[in-house]
Amino acid sequence: MKPYPEAYIDYLLYFHAQRDYFECHEVMEEFWKEHPGDARSRTYVALIQIAVGMYHIRRGNRTGAVKMLQSAGRNAEAPHVLSLGLNPDKLQELLNQVWSSIEQNEFLYEDINLPITDPELIDFCLKECDRRGLIWQSPSLMEDEHLIQKHTRRDRSEVINERARQQQIRKEKGGAR
Repeated sequence: MKPYPEAYIDYLLYFHAQRDYFECHEVMEEFWKEHPGDARSRTYVALIQIAVGMYHIRRGNRTGAVKMLQSAGRNAEAPHVLSLGLNPDKLQELLNQVWSSIEQNEFLYEDINLPITDPELIDFCLKECDRRGLIWQSPSLMEDEHLIQKHTRRDRSEVINERARQQQIRKEKGGAR
């Protein structure tokens, strides 16, 4: 199997086995921030945006979903999508289909599967699911409020404290002029 970032494998498992789009976003965003010079940077952003778009639509935020999915389509660079074992044309088609259905009010939430073309990657994900007690391409647990509303139920104290610290730094720099 081609060497894929571990965060990407985790992303795929969250996306296809747990349907935990919030965690997809978290794991890829952390990886993306830790690797600012990575050639696939824009495509990592596209993956983050796909997860956020799916999170939004599952919660009924149609506008946010369309915005994220359209942006993901613009950021998904074909050679890099291909290097991640995905079919770039089918990915674009899937994203266009979902956001256009949302815009036309024809979309009821439905799980999507990314168009993985690397059979070794699929095999690895299936084995990893088995090892972790997960089911590949299982449906979203729509009755799981924690999964659906995850952003409202997490501890944000670290983020809030960091924002306050950064604001204080900016304030001090502004006063030093």
